[in-house]
Amino acid sequence: MKQTLLITGGAGFIGSALIRELMATSAYSIVNLDKLTYAASIEALESAPQDPRYRFEHVDICDAAELQRVFARHRPSGVIHLAAESHVDRSIDGPAEFVDTNVVGTFRLLQATLAYWETLEGPAKSAFRFHHVSTDEVYGTLGAAGYFTETTPYAPNSPYAASKAASDHLARAWHHTYGLPVLITNCSNNYGPYQFLEKLIPLMIVNAIDGKPLPVYGDGSNVRDWLYVTDHAQALIKVYTDGVPGEQYNIGGHNEKRNLDLVEYLCDLLDEMLPDSPHRPHRQLMHFVQDRRGHDQRYAIDAAKIQRELGWAPRETFETGIRKTVAWYLQNIDWCREIQRKRYSGERLGLGNKG
Repeated sequence: MKQTLLITGGAGFIGSALIRELMATSAYSIVNLDKLTYAASIEALESAPQDPRYRFEHVDICDAAELQRVFARHRPSGVIHLAAESHVDRSIDGPAEFVDTNVVGTFRLLQATLAYWETLEGPAKSAFRFHHVSTDEVYGTLGAAGYFTETTPYAPNSPYAASKAASDHLARAWHHTYGLPVLITNCSNNYGPYQFLEKLIPLMIVNAIDGKPLPVYGDGSNVRDWLYVTDHAQALIKVYTDGVPGEQYNIGGHNEKRNLDLVEYLCDLLDEMLPDSPHRPHRQLMHFVQDRRGHDQRYAIDAAKIQRELGWAPRETFETGIRKTVAWYLQNIDWCREIQRKRYSGERLGLGNKG
């Protein structure tokens, strides 16, 4: 039986990596449903649009009628839901968009999925999955010790994290109340090719190339666990195919880094990879700036469950993944320049509240 996956947010950073991995390693047909917001990148889909297994739907997940049409037209065998507003700083400036897309949009998608799923029969109904992709930020912040597990109580601190926590709760409720076969994953910070320039790693790389200041929030002591995006895509496929409906799986890279240490590492790597740069040593570009409002101190994922139950573990170390990432940005600087010209020039976000 032909398997068709509906991927929401497939033109985003993680969604496009997932589609690239699916097109390369599986026989699935893909329907990519994306609103094409400022952070979307059709270029990140590489050769997918030329593949007969790939179709694109320019749709907002808040549009219930369009969602109904997409389900009726394509009749997917499952959904992997990644469509979301995702930048914490932007959520501080303008939380309304995050509530609209992440909460209301997820609700609309769940309703459309449930209505469609209830029309299915036999193997098609029993094999169907709704995989909701979320973040470790829903758990709040850690001190110097400990890890987030799947049973860690939710304690979101930013508008972004709160909107994702709400969407997680909706997905869980649609499983327990209506029987929709839902899977939930919560991942640590992703990095890799095609990440939009507002995020820490690509912003530091491109600013360093241009000899611009490298802003480090606060004192740089905040800690994040870093996960290479292709590893995350492979984990998502593993959970979708082998995970147990009703279960939640944490996905982490086992790579905790202080922000300060991360930026210094990037600077040293760029010194090596750009030996003729007039901005060497790149550490001289670093400077401390006003901290993010409500900045969580530490995130760290315990990914033992997905490794124990599904056999997934990250393949990339931080050292191999970050080298690949820097090399990609150096080789694709024209892609970055286009974003700088039209969508984001590197300005500081998250200092105000635009409502």
